[in-house]
Amino acid sequence: MIGMGIETSCDETSIGIVRDGKDLLSLKIFSQIDLHKPYGGIVPEIASRAHLEKINLLLEEAMEESEIQFKDLSYVAVTSSPGLTGSLMVGAQMARCIHMVYETPILPVCHLQSHFAVLHLEGVPTEFPVLGLLLSGGNSAIYILHEFGKMELLGDTMDDALGEAFDKVAGLLELPYPGGPHIEVRAKEYKPSPNEKPILPALLRNLPQEEVSFSFSGLKTAVMVLLEKQKELSKERICWNFQNSAFDLVERNLKRAVSKTGIKRIFAAGGVLANFTLQNRLYTWAEKNSVELLLPRKNLLY
Repeated sequence: MIGMGIETSCDETSIGIVRDGKDLLSLKIFSQIDLHKPYGGIVPEIASRAHLEKINLLLEEAMEESEIQFKDLSYVAVTSSPGLTGSLMVGAQMARCIHMVYETPILPVCHLQSHFAVLHLEGVPTEFPVLGLLLSGGNSAIYILHEFGKMELLGDTMDDALGEAFDKVAGLLELPYPGGPHIEVRAKEYKPSPNEKPILPALLRNLPQEEVSFSFSGLKTAVMVLLEKQKELSKERICWNFQNSAFDLVERNLKRAVSKTGIKRIFAAGGVLANFTLQNRLYTWAEKNSVELLLPRKNLLY
């Protein structure tokens, strides 16, 4: 069985082709980062236009690399939600065209579930239930995965997602878009003293012990206030403290999720997990607490 996946939910156009749900024959991606960089964030109209311009080329490249024909496809899976409406429509129309010509079945897909399903491509044994940690530009949440396609929300963000907070703080610090990689680099350059106190607040410390929740808008505001009051602070120190405060909350929520559910196996996904500092913190925490933590390789994180 050969399937095609079409992803156009936000700022990347992607076509993937798989055999038997696990053998990746081709994966073509066009990133729009350079198009949105001048604006410091994603502009929906620019995003949808770029999808229109690139999707045919990516489709041709994927078909050529996988050495298949359209008649060989058993299905076309396409992102249906969540995402930017105009961008989603581009992928949906491409899937519809293939269906109309070749009568190929269309499978609408929630891209939040797809973040976790990529672990199937890594050959990870699918033993359920597991906890799913999703950290991206638009989502910060922890789920209970009962099976692929069936997940229960355990804790969500009350405002900004972590990836969004990275971009906003990078803007305040006049660092390039997207902010994540640049903040990570600056943070690595800072070496705190052994007894140094945090310059940014701990997040959501007053929540009930059993509650799993994210919130990052206050951290962005704290950085803004800090920049106004203490202009002498280095960007490196601010970046280090920003990451430390944000990652403390991620680790604390995972700890609570494990305690609340008794589940000690975690699938983690989303672009924010490309941050090596975060990866190292989570792997260290998982090892100390006898928790199995699984991440897809970098090109499948996003």
